[in-house]
Amino acid sequence: MKLTALPFDEQALEDDFNKLADFLTEAPTDYFMYRDFQSRNIMMKDKEFWFIDYQGGRKGPLQYDLASLLYSPKTGLNDTQREVMLELYLNHLEDYTDFDREQFIDYYYGFVLIRVLQALGAYSFRGIIEGKPNFRSSIPTAIKNLKFLTDKNLIKVDLPEIFRIINDLSQSEWAKKYEPTNNQLTVRVTSFSYKKGIPLDPSENGGGFVFDCRGLPNPGRLKEYKQFTGCDQPVIDYLEQFDEVKEFQDEVRKIVGISIKNYLERGFSHLSVNFGCTGGQHRSVYHAEKFAHWVENNFTANVVLIHREQMDRKKDE
Repeated sequence: MKLTALPFDEQALEDDFNKLADFLTEAPTDYFMYRDFQSRNIMMKDKEFWFIDYQGGRKGPLQYDLASLLYSPKTGLNDTQREVMLELYLNHLEDYTDFDREQFIDYYYGFVLIRVLQALGAYSFRGIIEGKPNFRSSIPTAIKNLKFLTDKNLIKVDLPEIFRIINDLSQSEWAKKYEPTNNQLTVRVTSFSYKKGIPLDPSENGGGFVFDCRGLPNPGRLKEYKQFTGCDQPVIDYLEQFDEVKEFQDEVRKIVGISIKNYLERGFSHLSVNFGCTGGQHRSVYHAEKFAHWVENNFTANVVLIHREQMDRKKDE
């Protein structure tokens, strides 16, 4: 949700998650739960099925694995097919154990909600933060599945903030079909505080650039700028009156521009560029913003901009 920039109430969201957890932990758990039950873990040899990668299994509810399989994007089932498969599963389950069919279904859709939310979190991190287009393209499908659950009133516990968020997501740009561009370079630009360490590069490439902004004039030392960040005009005006700020900016562009051009020519997928200062609020944020806009205006690359300390600060608030 922080990556989408859509508004949400973090405390209300946590309250909803607690209610959902209370509801789902009432489900019977005296069964083997695979935990990673998906099509890639079902193999066929000599016309017989074999199951792999179950070392994370434990006792748990039956509904979790069923939701994992039927709502996996790799399975590729539509809403009608899922309903047919659910009915088939329940009919066969009756041959093995006695259960309350209506209660089973109520819990099942609660676990569907959990699984889709888990998947959406993974798609967002891998697709937006790490810049992997195949994961980014799965976000609209996950949102569609969430909207199906709320439109059909399938969740039998009142979760007002989760439901509101699902509705907002379904009407946002994130719900629109995303067509990944082959071999598109993602430039991940991050501002950070040295007090909390240099950001790790989550991509498969590793490396990238780290620029230290602490040698530049610091508006954070002046009382009138303490409540602002490098995105705010008073801080921008303050920094841009110094020649060394412009010189720093130009040199960064010269250095990194060489790599961006080279990476685009060679079909590389990821480059990280980090700007650090003392608090991660003024100078680093300013230079990350300026650099991200420069890349967007000068190269055919996907740009992901992250102000790490500002995100953490909003979370604390």
